[in-house]
Amino acid sequence: MLLDADDSQLVLVDYQVRLMPAIFENELVIANAVRLARMAQALEVPVWGTRQNPDKLGQNVPEVQAAIDAAGGKILAKMHFSAVADGLVDWLRPPLRKATGGGNARSLPKHLQKAAPPEEAGRNMIVIAGCEAHVCLMQTALELLEEEFDVWVVTDACSSHSECNRDAAFDRLAGNGAELVTTEMVAFEWLRTCEHPEFKDVLALVK
Repeated sequence: MLLDADDSQLVLVDYQVRLMPAIFENELVIANAVRLARMAQALEVPVWGTRQNPDKLGQNVPEVQAAIDAAGGKILAKMHFSAVADGLVDWLRPPLRKATGGGNARSLPKHLQKAAPPEEAGRNMIVIAGCEAHVCLMQTALELLEEEFDVWVVTDACSSHSECNRDAAFDRLAGNGAELVTTEMVAFEWLRTCEHPEFKDVLALVK
């Protein structure tokens, strides 16, 4: 199965100013998070961000925050390590519209009652990256899997304070059904073809 831009949402977890200096390969991780957000913006993929205990860990680093803002994204401030526990799913899967109709619809014969609208199709592919990989990123991704989303973890945009913890998170996520991908995989799967109108712009981001 390939990623589909029309069925995707991007979640960027906790790229915060007081956390990132301690993160293994932090410059590469930040650069790839920015690339992901800019690619999402170009391809009209919704972007969401999170911040863990922002009073202690601060805001997201400026370049990541600017990329999220440019894509029209929203930021979820959270205290749980998993963003799902603080309401992320309500953003990713909005409530379905309720059926509307006249006040006396129930009094009509069944064949004349207005049918409920079909359920709106949601974007079920969650492309997720962030820090720390073995804590907030992993717990969020595992709970999204429990919520029956398809979860795609962008490995080169994730890290922890140690390489060992990062890699252990990837092993556990893969064992629980998450797909492990890279920033370039996401780019070319969202595009699918070199004839895509945004191909040159997205290619410039990954070069």
